[in-house]
Amino acid sequence: MAKIPNALIPFGIVVLLTACHRAEQEPVQAQRIAFDKVPSKGEQPLASPDTTEASWTRSANGLLLDFGNPGKRPFVSLVCKLDSGPAQITVVRHAPGRAGEKALFPVIGNGRISRFAVDAADVAGEWRWQGSLPADDPQLEVFAGSHALEATLPGGGTVKIAGSTAPGLFVADCRRRSPLPGVTLG
Repeated sequence: MAKIPNALIPFGIVVLLTACHRAEQEPVQAQRIAFDKVPSKGEQPLASPDTTEASWTRSANGLLLDFGNPGKRPFVSLVCKLDSGPAQITVVRHAPGRAGEKALFPVIGNGRISRFAVDAADVAGEWRWQGSLPADDPQLEVFAGSHALEATLPGGGTVKIAGSTAPGLFVADCRRRSPLPGVTLG
């Protein structure tokens, strides 16, 4: 086999690359587009609600705690479920959603950050985001204390919650109501 001189190797590479070049691979002429002219396919994110008048309200049976403005739909709810085994708490963010959507709902406060996995659900004709976890789950400690909370749903705004002991007391009460394993309540 004949040896190729080193000076011809770069020339050979250029010839090979030129042979591989195709006209359809040429770049398309760039176009400038103003972002305000681009149609939006998504919905606009919700603004953060005004919570200056909002407070916590507990239901008569003690199994529901709503945070919202008086006489209006709540922004956030905590629900204590005692019907099947150990107690569970459902964290609810009342905001529009669509079937099949999932999100992480971070709540920050009392020296903690918790991220609750929530799903969009249609409950009695209202779309909302909700996720359930055992009442003894350490993530619920974010509610224990008296400091302010911030709860943010991606695209659903941030709910600023003034400091209160109500959510921590609610979680503690739900934990106390939970039946012990193997004990039948009569």
